[in-house]
Amino acid sequence: MSQTAPIRSHRKPRRSASKMAFRAGVAGGVLSTIAVAGAAAPANAEPLTETTLEMPTLGSLQADLASAVSASAEASQQEALDQSLAAQENAALQKAAKDAKKAKAEADRKAEAEKAEKAEKARAEARAEANERASRTAARTSLAAKSSSSSSSSDSSAGSSSDSQVATGSAAAIVAFARAQVGDAYVRGGTGPNSWDCSGLVQAAYRAAGIDLPRVSGDQSSRGTSVSLSNLQPGDLLYWGSRSGSYHVAIYVGGGKYVGAQNPSTGVVERSLDWDTPSGAVRIL
Repeated sequence: MSQTAPIRSHRKPRRSASKMAFRAGVAGGVLSTIAVAGAAAPANAEPLTETTLEMPTLGSLQADLASAVSASAEASQQEALDQSLAAQENAALQKAAKDAKKAKAEADRKAEAEKAEKAEKARAEARAEANERASRTAARTSLAAKSSSSSSSSDSSAGSSSDSQVATGSAAAIVAFARAQVGDAYVRGGTGPNSWDCSGLVQAAYRAAGIDLPRVSGDQSSRGTSVSLSNLQPGDLLYWGSRSGSYHVAIYVGGGKYVGAQNPSTGVVERSLDWDTPSGAVRIL
């Protein structure tokens, strides 16, 4: 602190003369009013009694304090209880959401399992149906082969003409298989057992006799030896178009007829050569 700085006085400041005069005047006025009122009062008036204010005792203060502390404690306890209930409710909601999510996942898993089971069942039924149809086809083929062999024997003994020729041996198996598929659907690229295209049917028929042919018609008609349409035998392969570039093939079954997968509107049919005369024929047997 600077040595020249003024030192603040610790004495109470003196009241100004004007304030003291004002207060003296007020006090004098009050005393005068009291004196006049006393003089004007009747002689027999009862003397004024002194009124005292009852101050709260220490005991009442302690009671009030205890009451306030108790109320604060109850409020704190209620707040703690509310918070505990809120926490329990939040925990219950979280558990319910978790349980719902788990239940949904389990339901989805069961649904997927049921879907997979149904799909597998459908595939199994389809395989069983295909196997059953293949068994029926094999049975018809065997029966037709036996019937053809029997008819061939009787026709040979009777000296039948070439138009009434019936297949024997491998040719009988080819013809029987082809005729067993009559009525099946035509599907481009079909290779059986219930739908075929022309070359798919020819390939499967020759396979029934143990002979492997290419898949497409042009390659099939390029095999074997060319024969005239007037010298056909059951089991010969008929083609439409050029031999190496044929667009349709079928199987000659004897009696001036052939079996082929014609088109989507007719499916597999047996027709006379006159219905759609082929371009040529080859003998593969």
